[in-house]
Amino acid sequence: MASIFDNTIDLPNPWIKERAANLIGFEAKFQRIYGNLKLLLDQEGLKAWSKKHHKLELPVIEQLTERYPLIILAGDAGTGKTVSAEAIADRMVRELNREGFFLKLSTRVRGEGLHGQMGNLVNDAFAELKKQAGKNRIAFLLIDEADAIATTRSTMQMHQEEKAAVNTLIQKIDEIRDLKGRAVIFMSTNRLHFIDEAIVRRAAVILEFERPNEQERKDLFEKSLLGIEFTKNELQELANLTSPEKNENLGHSFSDIRLKILPEAIANCFPDNPLTFETLCETIKQIKPSPQIK
Repeated sequence: MASIFDNTIDLPNPWIKERAANLIGFEAKFQRIYGNLKLLLDQEGLKAWSKKHHKLELPVIEQLTERYPLIILAGDAGTGKTVSAEAIADRMVRELNREGFFLKLSTRVRGEGLHGQMGNLVNDAFAELKKQAGKNRIAFLLIDEADAIATTRSTMQMHQEEKAAVNTLIQKIDEIRDLKGRAVIFMSTNRLHFIDEAIVRRAAVILEFERPNEQERKDLFEKSLLGIEFTKNELQELANLTSPEKNENLGHSFSDIRLKILPEAIANCFPDNPLTFETLCETIKQIKPSPQIK
């Protein structure tokens, strides 16, 4: 079963926790998702809350049990969707004092599969999700690049096998509700408009990921280079150089800064020279932002 997954991770995980500490803007994203999923994860607590504050079980409490444990993370490439899914899952089990298990469906397997095999892949992935959720822990499934498997069925060129696979995916999402919060599905996509409408309607939360704003770019440089004394003006200039205004209306993404600019700048200095503000500026000017996926 492990072959259809890129990652299978026991939670809580110290490495994921450490990485989450360096994610810019993570807390607000986590609180929004956790606040919504708590309504699914603690249904008895909801009933007690309603009776305490309203002297009866409000009709809306029963309606909340009909929500789907589906979170869609939508946004441009390099904005941190995948790492955020792992970090949210890890933080969630810590907050609830529970154990968890994180599965990431392999994009490699999906790419190699034939149309008729896609439905079987979905069945296998959700069978493992249910199995792990049955071990008295919260199981998480991440379907990365979800538009490759959950494409809207209204596309004229879509094969019948592909439509059948999307129908199977919808059916499996529906079945996960029976686990009453013990399983959570994350879908990440660069192209939300390609996701089937029925799946989008089922999402408890659609969380939009954007390229970093000015403050987030400053924070990212400051956190990544902690230990080097940069002035406020220098950090501001680094944020300016990676802004949309300086790059034909398209700013650098989080991964552009973390995985392209900073490594390239260090490579330009290593092993004989220290990393300097001037080197960073020159490096930024040489690296264009990654193109936007439409």
